[in-house]
Amino acid sequence: MASMDNTIVATAMGTIVSDLGDFDKFVWVTSAYLVATMAGMPIFGKLSDMYGRKRFFVFGLVMFLIGSALCGLAQSMTQLSIFRAIQGIGGGALMPIAFTIVFDIFPANKRGKMTALLGAVFGISSVLGPLLGAFITDTLSWHWIFYVNVPIGLVSLFFIVTYYKESSSHKEQKIDWGGAATLVIAVVSLMFALELGGQYGWSSTPIISLFASFALFFILFFYFERRASDPIISFWMFKKRLFATSQILAILYGATFIILTVYIPIFVQAVYGGSATNAGLILMPMMLGSVLGSAGGGIFQTKTSFRTLMTVSVFSFFAGMFLLGTLTPNTSRTLLTIYMIIVGFGVGFSFSLLPTASIHKLDPRYRGSANSTNSFLRSFGMTLGITIFGAIQTNSFANKMAETFKGMGGQGAAMNFDDPRQLFQSDTRSQIPPEILDKIVNALSDSITLTFLLALIPIGIAIITVFFMGNARVEAEPKIEQNTN
Repeated sequence: MASMDNTIVATAMGTIVSDLGDFDKFVWVTSAYLVATMAGMPIFGKLSDMYGRKRFFVFGLVMFLIGSALCGLAQSMTQLSIFRAIQGIGGGALMPIAFTIVFDIFPANKRGKMTALLGAVFGISSVLGPLLGAFITDTLSWHWIFYVNVPIGLVSLFFIVTYYKESSSHKEQKIDWGGAATLVIAVVSLMFALELGGQYGWSSTPIISLFASFALFFILFFYFERRASDPIISFWMFKKRLFATSQILAILYGATFIILTVYIPIFVQAVYGGSATNAGLILMPMMLGSVLGSAGGGIFQTKTSFRTLMTVSVFSFFAGMFLLGTLTPNTSRTLLTIYMIIVGFGVGFSFSLLPTASIHKLDPRYRGSANSTNSFLRSFGMTLGITIFGAIQTNSFANKMAETFKGMGGQGAAMNFDDPRQLFQSDTRSQIPPEILDKIVNALSDSITLTFLLALIPIGIAIITVFFMGNARVEAEPKIEQNTN
């Protein structure tokens, strides 16, 4: 549920805006959750290393439940944004610590199956979020996309409090307050700069100031981390080849996977025509592929190296993304389904393998920090990806529309071609003249497929990165590696 809440409000946002108003503030509803989650991940991961997983997992659950309940009760966009931030604080504790708990309580030869399950859950939730958001909004109300978290969270809270018994010992460490504060400010500044850049203009004073704030506090974060006895992020981990490559791959996979979950529904809804729920349903093949890939990565990680499995992953990912880049308005749904299974299968490996590779042969007291770093960088990659590729798609669509309707005069000017949302509703779609509708659909299709093809660049970098992972594999009795710095 914590992972799903990254995307569940996307398809419900139109209804939320029509109910609460304040259209100019809707971006904060998503940004508040994402920023709070990302800022909290490395901090809660480190605190769980210092004081134990259970207390911070329970804290995350409680905060997530309180935030969810408050979000459902929100009476204004400002209230909803504040409550989403509270919910995000909980999500920042839940997502990385859940993986770390598995590594604490299961021996190495059983972790593969468990990480496969967790990886599948992450993949399913990423894809299912928009679909579930549309379905709940259509059948109940937008309030229930938040209320639905409460009963599930209460059941989780009961089982965690009652049955999870920590057995690992935890070393008392000093809290790196300087590193924590500078990291939060740096992340918040960068996320707001990326989220609001398209709204205010990338060269505007507020956006430049936010980027400057990020640069300043990020440098200060490095300064504090180098001097801290127990830093939030232990940079010595990046000297381990497997850890470093896993973090690079987390960024690259996050940046490219997110555009699939955003633009495939748009393609289906605007190019093929259909409801938001139908557009969400079309993601089911990708979800199935990601579950199969995650399961394969988890099961076979004790039988072969991380590099071998990630090679299968990255080439499947590349092939699927390339095939999606060939889509046209005439592409059949059957072919689209096949392409999505291929790309989902490739991405699925990363959900189970990258967290495992990040903590491979690490002492338990570093696992929380290592895993939260991986979760943080994947989310960071998702934010970068949707910002960069979103700008590419928007500009490409605008340029193609300008070229297409140049010289059409009143007929072309009669439509707001910069806003393809009118294609999403069947009633307004039917009112558009067929010759104009075809041109808009082709322009939108071309802009989306161009985005998919450009996404092959970071995937190509991922292919190179995979070959530097080495021959490490999960062992039955892994050796423990200590910090030698």
